[in-house]
Amino acid sequence: MNSKLPSTSRSLPIALIRAREGAMAPIRDMLADTGITEQQWRILRVLAEHGSLDSTTLADRASLLFPSLTRIATKMRDKGLITQTRDEVDRRRQLIAITEMGQEFIDSHADQAAQIVVGFRTRMGDENYEKLLDLLALLDPGPRD
Repeated sequence: MNSKLPSTSRSLPIALIRAREGAMAPIRDMLADTGITEQQWRILRVLAEHGSLDSTTLADRASLLFPSLTRIATKMRDKGLITQTRDEVDRRRQLIAITEMGQEFIDSHADQAAQIVVGFRTRMGDENYEKLLDLLALLDPGPRD
């Protein structure tokens, strides 16, 4: 055993992976029979909250790599969940917006998603929930909003 390394039970990267899995399990359950992936859900959530965004900003706010967003956005456009248009001023810039169908999907799952958050807040307590979000923000490599 290497004494320079913390126990895996106290390893931040491992703890974050375990916490992510615990946090995502109810989201996965919610999306299980919808045909919408976790990544597509994040994209729809960001667009519903912020409106039309350029691809780079959307990838950042949805925590996706740009090449992944490009691939996922094509599928979402084909499903009718988003639109993709070129910026009138800068034709290299692509704008992505949620469609009415995409917004209806968000709206139809909003109560269930809100209940998931209530479950986390109940389990952790409001103060710990907010503190955890604040602490995790300290590890964020860059601004999202």
